[in-house]
Amino acid sequence: MSTCTVSNMEITENPNWRTLHKDSNNGYQKVVKRLGNDVILYSIETDHDISLDTMNIDMLQTVLQDSKIGNKPVCLLWNMKHITNISLTYKKQIANLIYNRRVHFGIVVFFNVEPVCMTLVQTFAAMVPEDMTVLIKQNYTEAVNTTLAWKEGLPVDTIYESAEEEKYELQKNEFLAALARISWLDMMEQSIPMPSNDDKLLPFFQAISHLQSDLLEISRNKEQELRQIEQDGEKTLTEKNILLNAQKELYKKLKNQLEKEKSALTARIATQEMELTRISTAVVEKTSALRQLLDLITTLDIDQSQKRTMIDICSNMIDTELIEKRLNIELTTTDSEFLSKLQKKHPNLNQRELRICLLIKLNYNTRDIARSVGISTRGMESIRYRMHKKVGLSKHQSLKSYLTELIMQRD
Repeated sequence: MSTCTVSNMEITENPNWRTLHKDSNNGYQKVVKRLGNDVILYSIETDHDISLDTMNIDMLQTVLQDSKIGNKPVCLLWNMKHITNISLTYKKQIANLIYNRRVHFGIVVFFNVEPVCMTLVQTFAAMVPEDMTVLIKQNYTEAVNTTLAWKEGLPVDTIYESAEEEKYELQKNEFLAALARISWLDMMEQSIPMPSNDDKLLPFFQAISHLQSDLLEISRNKEQELRQIEQDGEKTLTEKNILLNAQKELYKKLKNQLEKEKSALTARIATQEMELTRISTAVVEKTSALRQLLDLITTLDIDQSQKRTMIDICSNMIDTELIEKRLNIELTTTDSEFLSKLQKKHPNLNQRELRICLLIKLNYNTRDIARSVGISTRGMESIRYRMHKKVGLSKHQSLKSYLTELIMQRD
C-alpha cells in the first residue's frame, strides 16, 4: 500500500476499481483510488489524448460501498490529464448523477485540466447545486491541499482582486450554467437573467436567449412532427384494418359462393351420373332388343333383298347405340373441360356442333359421328366444312389438329 506524498494519507487500490476502455485508436483505463478514508481520486491511465464517451457510475458506486463512506459528503479529486473532450452523453450522465443525488458530492476538485477542455470544466462548475463546491486547480498538490482545507472548514473559494473581476466571473458562471442547463438537462424554458443594457456582456446573454428560443422551437416542431407521424400511422393503420376487414368479408362471401357453386356442381354431377346410368341401361336394353330382332330376322323366310335391307338397318342401329354408349362412358373431366373451353372460345357453335367437335377429338370417324347425331355421311361432311369456317381455320388447316391443340392451350 502506497502513501500520498502531499497528505501522507494511505492510498487504497482495488482491481475492481479499474475499467478497461477500448476506443478506435488505443485503449485506456479508468482508475479510482482512495486517499485515507473518504477522499476519492479519479484518473485516466493512458499515454495519449482521449475523449470520454460514457461514465461508469456503477464502478463509482462500488468504490463508495467498498469504502463504507455511507451518506457522508464525497470528496472527489478528478485528474483531467489527457482528457481533451467529453461527449454529450457523458455530460448528461454527470448532470443526472449530480441532480438525482445518487452520490452526495461535498467537493469536487479538477486538476491537470487541458486548455482545450477548460471551458467544459468551468461549465460543469457553474451548473452544480449551491451546496456543492467545485474548484479547478493546477496540479495534484494544489488539489489535495484544497480538499484538506475544505474538510477542516477553511475557506477555499476564489478571492477576486476587484469587484469588476468578481462581477465578470459571476456573469460568466451564469452564462455557462444557462448553457449547460439547456444543453445537458434539456431545460428549454428556464429563465435567463439578463445584464443591464449598458453591460458589455449583454450580447452574449441575448445570444444564448435566442439559442434557447430556437432550440425550444425546434423541440416543439419535432414534437409536432412526431405527433403528426403518430396520427398518420394511426390513420394508415385504421385504413389498413378497414381494408383488411373488407377483404376478409369479401373472401368470406366468395368462399360461401364457391361452396354453393361446389354444392350445385356436386348435385349436377350426381344427376348426370344418374342420367348416364339410365342412358347406359337404356342403351344396353335397346342393343339387346335389336340383337334379338336381328336374330329373328335372320330366321325369317322372306325375300333376300328385303331381308338384307332389314339386317343392315338393325346392324346400323346396333352400331349407333354402341357408339352412344361408348361416348357416354368416355366423357371424362378432360372432355368436360374441353367442351367448356371450346364453347367459351367459339360461342357461335351450337350444341350439335360442340358434340361433333368432341367426337372428332375422340378420334371417331365421320361415319360413326354421322350415325351418332342422326345424319348422313354427306350431311356430316357439309357440317364439318361449315364448322371449319366457324372456328376461323384456313382450308389447309386440320380441324382435328386444332381441336387437339386447344385443350393444351392456357386460358
